[in-house]
Amino acid sequence: MTIERKFIENSIIKLKISRYLQKELTRAGYSRIEIQKTPILTRITVYVLSPGKVIGRGGQTIDRLTEDIKKRFNVENPQINVMEVENKMLEPLLVAKDIAEKFERGLNARKVLQMSLRIIIENGALGAEIIASGKLAAKGARGKTIRKSIGYIPKAGNVTELVREAEATSYPKYGAIGVKVRIVPPGTKFPDRELKPIEIPKAILNA
Repeated sequence: MTIERKFIENSIIKLKISRYLQKELTRAGYSRIEIQKTPILTRITVYVLSPGKVIGRGGQTIDRLTEDIKKRFNVENPQINVMEVENKMLEPLLVAKDIAEKFERGLNARKVLQMSLRIIIENGALGAEIIASGKLAAKGARGKTIRKSIGYIPKAGNVTELVREAEATSYPKYGAIGVKVRIVPPGTKFPDRELKPIEIPKAILNA
């Protein structure tokens, strides 16, 4: 029970730090974090579109974030490393925000999801799933859910840790829409199966 409780506590702390940094680093194009604990320090790797905005002039921003994380979340010796996102179409949070923005511009939800899936797979992902839930139609229509997926996306077991996942919320004039994106990045190896090349359906290709 002690090990399980510690695992849960670590997951909660990671979630809280992620939410904090997402709020603080919106302008930097925050995507995700990785946390690695060692006997000496806690290494927090932050993936963003604009690393310079995380570091700040003379390192002021990153120093402030480091001190905040230490005090707010009781993390011993935090060290923040900043990494530039190599491909934003393989980052679930950035994809989810892009989809949310398109919804707010009034674009067709089903076509937006299909187009996003196609681009994700064309950028090398081994699997992807996008779920949109909420007011996806005109004023007065009931809320509904649209789910689009392609490739292999595990939903249970330890292998789910190999899947990148994020959510964003869109606020078009008819009501909120939740967007959840799951991506299996290129090069991912699953212990229980070998993934075959993905053949994109015509409906998605023509989106």
